[in-house]
Amino acid sequence: MVSPELLRRYPFFAFMSHNQLREVAMLTEEMAIDVNTILFHMGYAANALFLLQSGGIELHYVVMDENLPQLRKDFMIGTINPGEIVGISALIEPYKLTATAVSVEPCRLLKIDALALRDLCDQDHDLAYGLQTQLARTTMARLHATRVLLAAATVPV
Repeated sequence: MVSPELLRRYPFFAFMSHNQLREVAMLTEEMAIDVNTILFHMGYAANALFLLQSGGIELHYVVMDENLPQLRKDFMIGTINPGEIVGISALIEPYKLTATAVSVEPCRLLKIDALALRDLCDQDHDLAYGLQTQLARTTMARLHATRVLLAAATVPV
């Protein structure tokens, strides 16, 4: 558990009432990871939502032919900066991670138990609506950033 005041510092949680912050804080723990640590793997169950407090994380998308694994390609599709959420698949069905997250420097994170948070959303529809609104904003920003990367990669030099 962390202090609700810790969550209040981050814009992602700004819509929450004091009681909602308290409930989410009870599901949250602080953690640290070293540089070059895989926080989670694409395709795995999304069991946690993370907020990056400090450090940096890259999101990678891996394409692989199951018949020819040597054709594996790893694409860096985005970065996560302090104050941003990562692991948003934890609140979007089918709750499977769509990227691999790798730390590019030592990181401090807040880890929120996804199953418990989804249960809390089932009980508090205002919380669920606020989280979905924030997730939609985050998703649209990441989609835009990914489109910029794709456009830059396809421009002839």
